[in-house]
Amino acid sequence: MTSRERILRAIRKEKVDRIPVSPWGLGRLDPNSEIAQELIKKTDIFVEAFSGVDPFWGEYIRGVEDLGDGRYRLSTPAGEFSWRIARTEITQAMVEFPFKMPEDAERFLSLPYEKPSPSARHFYELREWLGEEGLVLVGIPNGVCLPASFFSPEDFCLNWAVNPQLIIKLTEVGTERAIAMVEELCREGVDAFRIIGGEYVTQQLGPKGVDALLKPFDIPLIETIHRYGAIAYYHNHGKVRNFLRDLRDLGIDALDPLEAPPWGDVDLEEAQRLIGEDVCLVGNLDDMEILNKMDEEMVKKIALERIKGIRPEGYILGGTASGIYGEKAAHNFIALAEMIAQ
Repeated sequence: MTSRERILRAIRKEKVDRIPVSPWGLGRLDPNSEIAQELIKKTDIFVEAFSGVDPFWGEYIRGVEDLGDGRYRLSTPAGEFSWRIARTEITQAMVEFPFKMPEDAERFLSLPYEKPSPSARHFYELREWLGEEGLVLVGIPNGVCLPASFFSPEDFCLNWAVNPQLIIKLTEVGTERAIAMVEELCREGVDAFRIIGGEYVTQQLGPKGVDALLKPFDIPLIETIHRYGAIAYYHNHGKVRNFLRDLRDLGIDALDPLEAPPWGDVDLEEAQRLIGEDVCLVGNLDDMEILNKMDEEMVKKIALERIKGIRPEGYILGGTASGIYGEKAAHNFIALAEMIAQ
């Protein structure tokens, strides 16, 4: 059984020759390095492809003015808004968000939207490069990523408390744009998507937010993916135990990263009882705190304890999908795959 077949059968909750061991991407590894090639060969890796566009901005991102020093401005029919990105040699971060007041969101919505043209080229390039050694998925945002990433975390929560209709409207707009992008990619043959954004709601807003911002909008996004026969793989960090059935009810095929205490609150055996008949569970080992820090024997001991008592169907052993693990974690992923194959 190839890694691709093994992952797909696990996602479909079918019998596999062994539990897949699936890092999320190559972390900080050089893709051409010996350890990266060994990781790809010996594990069942997930690799993320990109569509080349931002569905929320559309084509009017071309009108953004670069003011220098990481500052940007966009003029709209209702006025202008601005933001700033701080960059270092290692990373970058938004330090001033585009939406500081509700009026900024209204300015954004006043822009005439032109659909961007997503491309499946990167998806097919990675498929050709990876072959049958893993599964390639296109990463996409859900609708709530629009208000949650254009407002600061604090302002996103405050506006949900005092101006919920604006957050709902922005999520509706974001969902429409995400669905349009997904349909184009599906027509180009993309057959697997990884959806981000749920944690903005489960971790920051709670159950009422799930009912108002995930269920009405993520369900049609996922239904669109399924209408083309593609996989809807869902990413949701944090403490999700009390939301497992809500996430299942979105219609997802797989869910990561299902973090264990103290970083999350998920026990795999309990999670399988709650939703494992319907959703493939992925993860439960921390990339950075376990796989990237502990020695091989301790990692194997923890992994065996975590998977003890679970059904092998519908489970993929993975990390927290941080995408930033290093060489030590790569060796530990390989050791886990070799242990489980015995």
